[in-house]
Amino acid sequence: MNLYQCSIDLKDDAKAVAFAVAVEAWMTHLQSNGVIQTWRLCRRKLGFGAPVARDFQLEIAVENMTQLDQAFRFTGTHDEQTERLYTTVHQMVGVADMALFRPFPDPERAERMALI
Repeated sequence: MNLYQCSIDLKDDAKAVAFAVAVEAWMTHLQSNGVIQTWRLCRRKLGFGAPVARDFQLEIAVENMTQLDQAFRFTGTHDEQTERLYTTVHQMVGVADMALFRPFPDPERAERMALI
């Protein structure tokens, strides 16, 4: 399992509850199409956190890098519903930072692997 983590601040005019509803619709769409496993949206509590901490954390679990690639490709399809759901979420996002995490230690011990 890999975690695609998004740290998000909304645009000034975006509403938090509307964002949460839009994220749920978008993530449910991705999940029902088999391109993600699970997801979770969290909001920073009471403004507590480091000065660089964003307001929302969205964690998206994918089985492997192949599934993550499928999710990106699916997002790029020009199907009306997919485009509408994505756009609804994306238009509320002001700033977002992404990272990819994996369980550690993992069976592959990736630190010791290299192609060259």
